[in-house]
Amino acid sequence: MRIIAAGFALGVLLLQHRPELPAQAVWLTAFALIALVLLRRYLPTFSQPGLTGKGHVLAPVLPVLIPLAIWVMAMLAGFCWAAMMAQVRLADELAPALEGKDVVVTGVVASLPQPFDRGLRFEFDVESSSSPGAQLPGRIQLAWYRGTAWNGAEESTAATMSQPALLPLRPGERWRFVLRLRRPHGSANPHGFDYEAWLLERGIRATGYVRPARGSTGAHERLDDFVPRPSYAVERLREAVRERFRRVLGDRPYAGVLVALAIGDQRAIPATDWQVFARTGVSHLMSISGLHVTMVSGLFAALVMALWRRIAHLALKLPAQKAAAAAGVLAAFAYCAISGFSVPAQRTLYMVAVVALALWADRFGSPSRVLALALLVVLVFDPWAVLSPGFWLSFGAVGIIFYVSSGRLSDKGWLRQWATVQWAVTLGLAPLLLALFGQVSLASPIANAVAIPLVSLVVTPLALAGAVLPLDWLLRLAHGLFEALMVLLVWLSETDAAVWQQHAPVWWSVPLALIGAAWMLAPRGFPARTLGLVLMLPMFAVVPPVPKSGELWLTVLDVGQGLAVVARTRAHTLLYDAGPAWSAQADSGSRIVLPYLRGEGIGRLDMLAVSHEDKDHAGGV
Repeated sequence: MRIIAAGFALGVLLLQHRPELPAQAVWLTAFALIALVLLRRYLPTFSQPGLTGKGHVLAPVLPVLIPLAIWVMAMLAGFCWAAMMAQVRLADELAPALEGKDVVVTGVVASLPQPFDRGLRFEFDVESSSSPGAQLPGRIQLAWYRGTAWNGAEESTAATMSQPALLPLRPGERWRFVLRLRRPHGSANPHGFDYEAWLLERGIRATGYVRPARGSTGAHERLDDFVPRPSYAVERLREAVRERFRRVLGDRPYAGVLVALAIGDQRAIPATDWQVFARTGVSHLMSISGLHVTMVSGLFAALVMALWRRIAHLALKLPAQKAAAAAGVLAAFAYCAISGFSVPAQRTLYMVAVVALALWADRFGSPSRVLALALLVVLVFDPWAVLSPGFWLSFGAVGIIFYVSSGRLSDKGWLRQWATVQWAVTLGLAPLLLALFGQVSLASPIANAVAIPLVSLVVTPLALAGAVLPLDWLLRLAHGLFEALMVLLVWLSETDAAVWQQHAPVWWSVPLALIGAAWMLAPRGFPARTLGLVLMLPMFAVVPPVPKSGELWLTVLDVGQGLAVVARTRAHTLLYDAGPAWSAQADSGSRIVLPYLRGEGIGRLDMLAVSHEDKDHAGGV
């Protein structure tokens, strides 16, 4: 299972980095899966003594040949499976002829509307269109700006921004809108965020905005107050929880964090707080992460087991461990549902389900086999998971914990166990964090030692209890405890040594550093564990290339409408314009230019030249 999971994951990863899809992906997938099953079933029989006895020509190489053949076929199966899934998703596209044209569309508000400074943003499930033969994707992402009610005159940007608030919008409502759509598009920059891939992973195949309604034929209209469907009912429940938190906590500074912990809605957390979380390495705690899903699942499993054992009639019919496993899966599913089934939560749900199924089937094997099976399940359902940093960090953290805890922590006290795990996770994830984000929080061990138990075991349960029970003091207590935690986190984030930042490591140094980290974390008695540090050095020492003497390198960054050009010589760097500002919270300076400079190892600018004051040139300054 471990070999198959590793090969399948590598095949999926290779497909996601190809510029185009292979032809005939369906037939290739079928061939690869059949070949993998046959290899797994029949190839090991060739190693039997009767076929390859002593002196047989294949005997020495079979122990290597068999796993290698299975691994290669698993890799091919993963590659072809991801290709087939990609073809299915890419086929759900917006017809090019509809781009830039007004289209009347009927559908359902599929997500919690998210307010921003100019309006609302939400996901929309398309049901039908008034345009004959219009090819529209099943799910789109829309923005509804203030002032989209038609007033009988040609709209202008200034007038649109100054008109009254939007019509009330709730998840599960059926609406008819006049939309202007376009196919997904994101900027393409080194070391930058791939917005188009992010949309593809979430199944959003078009973006657009609500147009001003013109006359009776194009008027925006709410057709139904609620469309009965489980996913829409969950979104209504999430909306009710969010409104309760807002009503009880008002404008308290960390109300958005409690909302994120309860229902996964992170939009209310300001950028300044996210910066504190990133510098202290606790960002994973401020959303419904795998740790929180595991905590809720484990809590319900422990309660059911304690009660089940005390009822003899139930315990005789079904072992308490199996009942607890089922309760844990149901609790994990419920928590994932209320969180909107975010991708990290889904992965944890799959892992919990795999563990429960192994327990029910009385085949609970080694932790590594369970982790490998969970990895396989995740990639079968979501081949795009390999594009998410959370995928690598979540599986990496669990793998590291299994690696350092299996048979090595039983003779230590709980405090030493906790310190050992914290050190191992910090060291083991450092190569991945540098490769994904270009920085590692040096304050993370201290911050997480306090934040993990407080947020996961106290604040999150209080927030969930406050969401269910009509006891306002639970939410106020949770907010007070988190506010006290923020005092420590802010102090740690303001220290100069809180974060190590550097250039993006060269690709081959990352697996080398991971091997080095595993070497350093090996059990006692493993030879020369400190030599693992040598394998980690290239990640820091190999720097990106710089211009030679007399050369000028010009890099024109993709900032959309606007300009940002980096001019480099051997000793100097000039930035000419910094691109646009899209909102009060987002601009190309922080989203595009700064990640590029950091990734290339540019620590300072010798000059910043701004051509003129237009927002698309000076907005990112």
